Amino acid sequence: MTQIRLPAEWEPQDAIMLTWPHAQTDWAEDLPAVESTFLAIAELVCRYQKLLISCQSFEQLEAIADTLHQRHIDPAQVGLFCVPSNDSWARDHGPITIYGGDEPLLLDFQFNAWGGKFLFEKDNQITPTLFELGAFEGAGIRHVDYILEGGSIETDGVGTLLTTSTCLLSHTRNPDADKNKVAKKLADWLGIKRILWLDHGHLIGDDTDAHIDTLARFCSPDTLCYVKCENPDDPHFADLAAMERQLQAFTDLEGEPYNLIALPMAEKYSDRDQRRLPATYANFLIIDNAVLVPAYNLPSDEIALQRLAACFPDRKLHPVDCTALIEQHGSLHCVTMQLPEGVL
Repeated sequence: MTQIRLPAEWEPQDAIMLTWPHAQTDWAEDLPAVESTFLAIAELVCRYQKLLISCQSFEQLEAIADTLHQRHIDPAQVGLFCVPSNDSWARDHGPITIYGGDEPLLLDFQFNAWGGKFLFEKDNQITPTLFELGAFEGAGIRHVDYILEGGSIETDGVGTLLTTSTCLLSHTRNPDADKNKVAKKLADWLGIKRILWLDHGHLIGDDTDAHIDTLARFCSPDTLCYVKCENPDDPHFADLAAMERQLQAFTDLEGEPYNLIALPMAEKYSDRDQRRLPATYANFLIIDNAVLVPAYNLPSDEIALQRLAACFPDRKLHPVDCTALIEQHGSLHCVTMQLPEGVL
C-alpha cells in the first residue's frame, strides 16, 4: 500500500499560489493598497521560486502581466489564469497537497467560507478549475466531500498535525465532527499519525474560529513558535496563557518537549472604526530558502523578525507590510498557498 504523507511547509516547493483581489470583493475600498501588498509578495516569491496567480477577468490578467513586466519579473516565473473568485484567501480555498509515495496529489476539499460566514461558491471552484486549465501538470487531483481549510492545519511533515478544536470541530463546517471521527478521516486522507489539539487560543476579530496559522506554527519537527500575550490587561491574556500551557505539555514523536519560541502580540491593532483586528506574526510564509514575515508598522515587528530568524537560521527573512491585508481580518499566510515540489 502506498504511504501517504502531508509535507511540511519548509520542504521544497514548486510555487506559491495567489488569488488576486478585485473590485467585486470586500477589498474594493482598499484595492490599490492591497494590490500593492500582493505585488510585494509576488516580487519576493519570484526571487526564489515560481508563482501561480488566478484572477477575476482577462482584463485583470493583462493588467497584472503588464505590472509584473514593469517590475522586471521574469514571465517564465509566473503562471497566470483567469478564474472568477469571491475573495482572495488562497490558504483556505487552495489545494492541500499530499504525497502518495513520491507522487504529489492535490486534495480538493470543500470550502464554505469558515462555516457559511461569507459568499464562497466561486472560491470553492477555483482549485478544480485551475486543474482543468492545466495549472497543476505534475499532480493528480482527488475531490473530497468534506470541509477543510489549509489555515486550520499545521504539520511537521512526519505525521503530526497541530490544530484547534474550535475550528476542526465546528458544526457549521462538518455537522458530525468529533475528535475521533476527525482523527480517522485525516489519517486516511493526509497520512496523519496523531493530532495535537489546542483547546485554547483565539484572536479578537478572527473570522476563522481560531485557525492554527494565526496562533502556533511548526518551524521544524522539534520547534514550535506561538503567539504570547505579555499584558495582563489585554483580553487575550488568559486564553493565550492557557494555550501556552497546552503547548508546554505537548511532546514530539520522540517523547521530548518541543522547543517553544514565543512571538509577540501585535497589541491592540485596530481598524478605522477602532475595532480590534487579528494581527499576528504567526501568519508567516515559508518558501524555498526564505521566510516572508507579516509586518504592521509596529515596534513589535522587529522583535518578531529576530525571534523567527532564530527559528530559520538557513533562510533569509523578508518583512512584508500587511497593514492592508489585516483590514479584512487576514494576513500573509492566509492569502498564499504553497505548491510542493512536483505539482507543476
